[in-house]
Amino acid sequence: MITGASSGIGAAAARHFAAEGAAVMLMARRKDRLEELAEEIRAADGRAETAPGDVTDSRAVEDAVARTVAAFGALDGAFNNAGWGAVGPLLHETDDAVFDRIMDVNVRGVWNCLKHQLPAMVAQASGGAVVNTSSTAGRFATGAIAPYVAAKHAVVGLSRVAAAEYESHGIRVNALVVGATRTELMESAIRDIPELKQAAVARAIQRRFAEPVEVARAAAWLLSDQASFVTGGAVPVDGGVGAV
Repeated sequence: MITGASSGIGAAAARHFAAEGAAVMLMARRKDRLEELAEEIRAADGRAETAPGDVTDSRAVEDAVARTVAAFGALDGAFNNAGWGAVGPLLHETDDAVFDRIMDVNVRGVWNCLKHQLPAMVAQASGGAVVNTSSTAGRFATGAIAPYVAAKHAVVGLSRVAAAEYESHGIRVNALVVGATRTELMESAIRDIPELKQAAVARAIQRRFAEPVEVARAAAWLLSDQASFVTGGAVPVDGGVGAV
């Protein structure tokens, strides 16, 4: 199950996971884009289904999990990637509505996913694996708007708690600490604030943007048995930002 699957990292993950042999359930708000992506995957002999919906809606997430189990027989892995953020004003100048939206998508969205995915994995003898998309903003103040920094710290915290609480059920949970990536959201922000293009990679060792598939590959590894001894981690995919 992949959330935020209609573009960027989520869409790249859908293509990559399917190419690696996974059956994928795609969740996002934009139904048309999901259907186009699912058709593309099927045309390449992959398996894909869609569950249009908003991760801030607990019932929509519950439905997506149920559809996954019904379609494929199990929920072996979940990539909770949906998110939203912005570069904005100082903390005291930020609208409460902006705070609410960022927290709803990034924190409540992950919360809703875990609340429904974990019981499905507990119910199956094989356990499972979860990867939640955090950010370098989950480690330090990046220049992103304050609620986004707080939200991505929360994603790391939720991932660690879930890893500790569900290990006995054979479930691994990790967070990806993602650096500047060439996504639709980032491209939009750069159009509005051109200087962000340089600022976003200024402190990285690799001073470039990641391509979405580079993040997707890391998620695929964490979800696979190749990462069987990795849990509770905040795994950097950041071009070396966290090293300097």
